[in-house]
Amino acid sequence: MANEASDPTPKMQALSVNDSENHDSASSSNPAPPMTVEERFRILRSVGEECIQEDELMNLLRNKPEPICYDGFEPSGRMHIAQGVMKVINVNRLTSAGCRVKIWIADWFAQLNNKMGGDLKKIETVGRYLIEIWKGVGMNLEGGKVEFLWSSKEINARSHEYWPLVMDIARRNKLPRIMRCVQIMGRSEQDELTAAQILYPCMQCADIFFLKADICQLGMDQRKVNVLAREYCDDIKRKNKPIILSHHMLPGLQQGQEKMSKSDPSSSIFMEDEEAEVNVKIKKAYCPPQVVEGNPCLEYVKYIIFPWFNEFMIERKAENGGDKIYKSFEELIADYESGALHPGDLKPSLSKALNKILQPVRDHFANDSNARDLLKRVKGYRVTR
Repeated sequence: MANEASDPTPKMQALSVNDSENHDSASSSNPAPPMTVEERFRILRSVGEECIQEDELMNLLRNKPEPICYDGFEPSGRMHIAQGVMKVINVNRLTSAGCRVKIWIADWFAQLNNKMGGDLKKIETVGRYLIEIWKGVGMNLEGGKVEFLWSSKEINARSHEYWPLVMDIARRNKLPRIMRCVQIMGRSEQDELTAAQILYPCMQCADIFFLKADICQLGMDQRKVNVLAREYCDDIKRKNKPIILSHHMLPGLQQGQEKMSKSDPSSSIFMEDEEAEVNVKIKKAYCPPQVVEGNPCLEYVKYIIFPWFNEFMIERKAENGGDKIYKSFEELIADYESGALHPGDLKPSLSKALNKILQPVRDHFANDSNARDLLKRVKGYRVTR
């Protein structure tokens, strides 16, 4: 995307090295100087809405050239744009700052949480489909900096390490403390939970240590179990605690939707949505004039469009102010709050930018027979809560 929006992948590479110049094949003959600790810190900190703790993160970067970051996901259905584009933005930033990223494909966890009706074969198919999405949208997988690890295979291979850890975490925590973590599964403490769903937080806490993660890079909705891992370090007198770097959670597109839902197609853009579907969803999205708070369209601009393109192009008729390129989100917000930028002009421009990001994904699924087959199968599955 060095040429504005025409090619997303190169732009993402530029983004992941401090939004600086494009690093293409010519850069190998003239390599950029190594980043300072402060530059690496700034990139990593930009990933998180919250960091626990910043001084620990700085100390980690000073003492470990290649920190290990952990992220995980349940293969539970089609991928929405937050899980797709935002994850690519974050992972590319992490690797550009010298981190190794372990992406935990939590197939057993999806089964525990009754996703895909608990059918492990379907869950595996969904996991393979998600990897194809990230390939298509531009996750930087070169150089072995990103690993996809299937929880079932890794746990089975090292079960003698994993299960004693899970048991120790469970033994040291009371049931109410574990119950406070059920948000990580999209559940609440008031839900009627299965025994498997009580086991789930103990296992996710164990994952952090099992994967030897220095940094937990997950969403704000996973914060409670990451804090549990830090508390466990206190219990076992472990000095080096995992650093929590929690990214922002995009809301749903309709009014009052705190987060996207895979069971509600109108709540989000899916990664392989066709252009017309994107246009309709954004057109119907909640976007009140001059209101910034709780406006999902503006959240999309802030957390997807600006990080991807470094700018946002508004196309409109001359009588409505003419075309304008915003170089910062703050500049756009000032115009939106004053009424100088109307939702009727914001929405079509947002749709156009999103479609430019998603087009390589559509092309990948159109041209790759394996990816196309996976998508067909996943679309045929019924999403279970």
